[in-house]
Amino acid sequence: MIGTMVLVLMGCGSAVFAGSVAGTVGAGVGTIGVALAFGLSVVAMAYTIGGISGCHINPAITLGVYLSGRMSGKDAAMYMLFQVAGAIIGSAILFALVSSGAHEGPTATGSNSFAEGMGLQAFIAEAVFTFIFVLVVLGTTDPEKGAGNFAGLAIGLTLVLIHIVCIPITGTSVNPARSIGPAIFEGGVALSQLWLFIVAPLAGAALSACVWKLLGGTHKA
Repeated sequence: MIGTMVLVLMGCGSAVFAGSVAGTVGAGVGTIGVALAFGLSVVAMAYTIGGISGCHINPAITLGVYLSGRMSGKDAAMYMLFQVAGAIIGSAILFALVSSGAHEGPTATGSNSFAEGMGLQAFIAEAVFTFIFVLVVLGTTDPEKGAGNFAGLAIGLTLVLIHIVCIPITGTSVNPARSIGPAIFEGGVALSQLWLFIVAPLAGAALSACVWKLLGGTHKA
């Protein structure tokens, strides 16, 4: 819950307050800055709570881990519940900040959305990029073939890369909890399109779990 709260607060917060601030020198961090905010949030939390919970902070990752046989269904459900709770808390803090002062960023909540008629493009992007992201997570955290202490860094940098490409398409979700929190406070289009940012990432995660079983399985001659 704490990890997902930090991810939403820092990642979506960068889009809300620093994504594009008119008249403020150096404040408009743009796509690269927002991508780094999300990626660095994951790195920070991975090395803070990774030893406690594995730092999933994303229902898609939890689904991938569950389908890979690394956790029980009960634990997976509890993880997802508190990930969504954390995202709502992070979004509530952002809402309080926006409501209590002025901001000139491109979004008030950091919510995800796609242009009218671009639903298929958005679905493909969210499914494919989540597939890549979760595959990296499963590979780098594998008990036998993983990257050990470097896993958090690899995962965070992968999220940066994904955001660089996907932000212009959907604002980048690859994380249902990250989309649910902001959409609740944004309402309107964000809420009506929320289904895609839940279904597509979970589909991509399920596919990555299947692929990792093939790539990371132990085959004896």
